[in-house]
Amino acid sequence: MTPLLTGLYVPGDRPDRFAKAFASGADLVVLDLEDAVAPDRKAAARETVVAALAEPHPGVVVQVRIDGPDDLHALAAVSTPFEVRVPKASAARLDAVAAALPGVPLTALLEDAAGVLDARSIAAQAAVTRVGLGEADLRSAVGSGAPVIEFARVGLVYAAAAAGLPAPMLSAWTRLDDEAGLEADTRAGAALGFVGRMAVHPRQLAVVERAFAPAQEAVALAHAVLAATAEGGVARLPDGRMVDPAMRREAERVVELDARTSAPRPPG
Repeated sequence: MTPLLTGLYVPGDRPDRFAKAFASGADLVVLDLEDAVAPDRKAAARETVVAALAEPHPGVVVQVRIDGPDDLHALAAVSTPFEVRVPKASAARLDAVAAALPGVPLTALLEDAAGVLDARSIAAQAAVTRVGLGEADLRSAVGSGAPVIEFARVGLVYAAAAAGLPAPMLSAWTRLDDEAGLEADTRAGAALGFVGRMAVHPRQLAVVERAFAPAQEAVALAHAVLAATAEGGVARLPDGRMVDPAMRREAERVVELDARTSAPRPPG
């Protein structure tokens, strides 16, 4: 499964924003029934989201971030493909969602200490196809210090790799007026092994893509590695470094990221 590079949250009770979200160029659109929707609007939001799922959205992965059992009951009637984003994921909660929505791919969001410490077993559950962090909740539950978040991030990267899942996406950056902070934090996450990031506004998507774009020196090296190892065995690059087929996977990842981040974005 190819990692997703850009994701966009949309409040489930704002159907006026759905079309723009699906046309934004984001790889993933999450229709949110959890924190983005006030309690007295949950029922109306469920109806709106179910109606939106009935429409085709080619080229976009569509997820629903659920809140409670009523959401599962409503989504059980949907026959078109979609995925579910499970906040405050635990083994028990994931089992309950999988039982209510058999065959629906689940993204497990780890948002508390128990989830972070259980990351490997959560990632290994059969219905889980992606994992992520809910960093705002995690900061509230555990602490906001950089080592706390980096510990959770590194653990999640290892858990995803051990389970054979795509590299996780970073949590949304909620400070809309701080694009420099978004880019710096995204680059820090990329250095830890994350691929992609959630956004809360379409204008953040270009910043995320820019942050994940590999340096041209890295792209040139990746192409050289692929050419040198095309027939297998150990080879020597013009600069003298030795390369072997084990290095091809990273080179392929760099070339793919370069292609994805250099593609033109939709206008607007």
